[in-house]
Amino acid sequence: MVTAPPLTPTFLLGLTALAVLLYDSVWPDSTDASVLAGISVVGSLASLGTAGWFLTADTGLAAEGISLYADAVVVDGMYLFFTALFAAVTILVSLAAYDYFDGGNRGELYGLVLLATTGMSLMASANSLATAFVALELVSLPSYALVAFLKDDRGSSEAGLKYFLIGALSSAIFVFGVSLIYGATGSLLLPDVAAAFESGLGDRTGIAGVGVLMVAGGFLFKTAAVPFHFWAPEAYEGAPAPVSAYLSSASKAAGFALAFRVFVVGFPIGAATGAGIDWALLFQILAVATMVLGNFAAATQEKVKRMLAYSSIGHAGYVLIGLAAISAEATTNGDVMGAAMAHLFVYGFMNTGAFLFVALAENWGVGRRFEDYNGLGAEKPFAAVAMTAFLFSLAGVPPLGGFFSKLFLFAGAVEAGLWWLVVIAVINSSLSLYYYSRVVRAMWFEEGEHDLAGAPTALYAALAIALVGTVLLLPGFGPVIETAQEAATALFA
Repeated sequence: MVTAPPLTPTFLLGLTALAVLLYDSVWPDSTDASVLAGISVVGSLASLGTAGWFLTADTGLAAEGISLYADAVVVDGMYLFFTALFAAVTILVSLAAYDYFDGGNRGELYGLVLLATTGMSLMASANSLATAFVALELVSLPSYALVAFLKDDRGSSEAGLKYFLIGALSSAIFVFGVSLIYGATGSLLLPDVAAAFESGLGDRTGIAGVGVLMVAGGFLFKTAAVPFHFWAPEAYEGAPAPVSAYLSSASKAAGFALAFRVFVVGFPIGAATGAGIDWALLFQILAVATMVLGNFAAATQEKVKRMLAYSSIGHAGYVLIGLAAISAEATTNGDVMGAAMAHLFVYGFMNTGAFLFVALAENWGVGRRFEDYNGLGAEKPFAAVAMTAFLFSLAGVPPLGGFFSKLFLFAGAVEAGLWWLVVIAVINSSLSLYYYSRVVRAMWFEEGEHDLAGAPTALYAALAIALVGTVLLLPGFGPVIETAQEAATALFA
């Protein structure tokens, strides 16, 4: 029995955003941002705790789910799982932002982050293409402003402009695809769209097929997957490092959360769709292209932040395996998609932590090239140890959390018969060890001298929490993968 509104985790995020903006409006000249950071952290923590409680307690939401607002929104295990992830990343970014940003406008910063997180939570619960589009825009619009937040920095402003222009095009493609699907099926609700596909669309098959492809294009932009990936290196490089951490972890996960629900619930796979689109084949091709481009481009970079940006593209390719391995007859669909969700959960800690180390380096005045990190291990051992753990976990080195998440994901793909896709993924994962090791070598085995004054407490706290989250996933990965697979399996019921 649910004792609180099912959308309480989302409500808490939205109310926290309003509380931040209200405080900043009443005391606009306050130079102490600790209250703003505290409100953001406490509100996000409340959302995380509520989502976790709904997910583990006997509320019925995780197993059965509940539809709200004329079935436009659904609260189930997948919504709760991803909302907990979004809230966790928001806590880390809120802590890091306290030390990273100086001066005013931090009320706007926290407000934008929380509004975007609210939109991400709604994306995970969308049961209608209309809800999906509104939630997507609620995420996108604050994200454009966050990338360009450093108004006096030319790189940040330029990155924000490019992100906005490409994002506007992507939104137009997505909404046009939604309109085509509505014209072909007569509904925006995902279950009704699926029923229309399964009953056959007649001469509207072509329109529906183009609509599915355009909707897929909108998701590929949000997840920074090929061929809509080209904005990510520019945006992540120019954006403030905590914003890069937020976009590459939480925003990417939100895009996949929506894609999982829309394609599983709304577009029955294969010839049964009536549109004749085997979208699993489409995602197999995209997974290969995204993994190969992301990892090979990352291996050629000379700047750490840009390397992490291309690495993020490569990880989008790994998660696409969760859609690529789905088939109409398979009984392993829930397992492989759950493994993709678990990888996103692990990725939320290790990738956010890696970008927060970059934020820490920028706070110290360290350059962005690999050689600028020389000797940091001797000068700042704790931070360097944390960065080493994040990078090796991203590479999938055992026994770190990234190894287990990739292991379950690749095993699910093999069980689905896509061994060739796993071979390509393993080759790319091995390549990633090379470019991640370049950072580790610079920190621990190269000599360098820096004037690293100060110890930003909040940034260190965020880094420590990310490290603890990554380490705790060693004994705790079992419950994570079980929860994710149960949530994913419910989508196929």
